[in-house]
Amino acid sequence: MIPPVFVIVCGEGLVAFLLMVKIGPLRELVMKGLDEVKMRRGTVSTIAGTIFVILLSCLFSVVGSKHGAMAPMDQVIWRTNLLEATVMAFSLFLGFLIDRMHYYMRRLSKLRSSTRVLTREIERLETEKVQMREMGERAAEEAKQFQQEISSLIDDLEMVKMEAAEKDVLLEAAEAHVVALQKQAADLLLEYDCRLEDSHGWK
Repeated sequence: MIPPVFVIVCGEGLVAFLLMVKIGPLRELVMKGLDEVKMRRGTVSTIAGTIFVILLSCLFSVVGSKHGAMAPMDQVIWRTNLLEATVMAFSLFLGFLIDRMHYYMRRLSKLRSSTRVLTREIERLETEKVQMREMGERAAEEAKQFQQEISSLIDDLEMVKMEAAEKDVLLEAAEAHVVALQKQAADLLLEYDCRLEDSHGWK
């Protein structure tokens, strides 16, 4: 019984070692192999249950024996049972350890892939942030140019208003001059009529 269990323990030890230490593509091959094994969970559970039952049987044999009163042959059997129980317990422990290592390495692989996705997303967002900043700077420059153009248009409008006000003043002065000329013309016409009447009266 011991040689097959030793082979199992050595195999489990090798698998655990390959899971811990990355040697070329061996870790990936071991992970794929464990994925295939876990798909046959019923077979694995049956093997583990069988080893556990044999382990319990060996433990009962060890505990039920009285080591002090045994004959030399019985002591050899007792030590053999104890060794088998120890090796099988270690085999079960290694199996559990490999299962947990496989589980956490799968989780680690998923976290790394999601981290890579998040890193690419962050890089994309950083690029968009830089682009938005550049667009904001261009928009600020354009707004500044618009403000300068608006300020120039306001200055031009003020100059036009001032020119219009000056022209209004000149127009009012011209209108007043026209009114004065009209009044003067009316006075001259009235004086002309008076003199014309006087000249008729002399005749």
